[in-house]
Amino acid sequence: MIFELLKGLNIAAHHMVRYMAGPGNVTVEYPEVKREQPPFFRGRHRLQRYKDGLERCVGCALCAAVCPSEAIYLEAAENTPEHRVSAGERYAEVYQIHLLRCIFCGFCEEACPENAIIMGPSFELAMSKRTDFIADKGDMLDAPEKGFGDYHEYDPYISHVTAESDKKAKADPWDKSHAAGH
Repeated sequence: MIFELLKGLNIAAHHMVRYMAGPGNVTVEYPEVKREQPPFFRGRHRLQRYKDGLERCVGCALCAAVCPSEAIYLEAAENTPEHRVSAGERYAEVYQIHLLRCIFCGFCEEACPENAIIMGPSFELAMSKRTDFIADKGDMLDAPEKGFGDYHEYDPYISHVTAESDKKAKADPWDKSHAAGH
């Protein structure tokens, strides 16, 4: 038993000395430098628009029905010829997601027949009040003048993991060859 303990301490000491004398800091300087997220990352929700500015969400509430934590609240309203919001007959007048309840499972994204809701790459969710964690439609829907961004269609039956992204995700941050860019 003592031999195994000494062997383990030797391995730990070896790694400590090797990395203190090696490339040094592998910490990401967070506010200035942000890690790139993999394409299948499920971050903060985003509601998409069509290129003509109409909202994709037609108020069907399938996302709310499939949500296991019941974090989505939706009220639908009818489109009128004078006030057209979405391409369908209805639109989501009220759309809220309680981010403290949400388990970021992605079921809402998979259930949406219009690809209206996606889980974007944003992971910064720190807020000072509990009421700020209720994301409403205005928080999630980009303004038309801001642009539409990259359209993201996630198909759960197709692997979005490439050989390069898989290698990058599994890379050891302490490995000297990876840190040097080899």
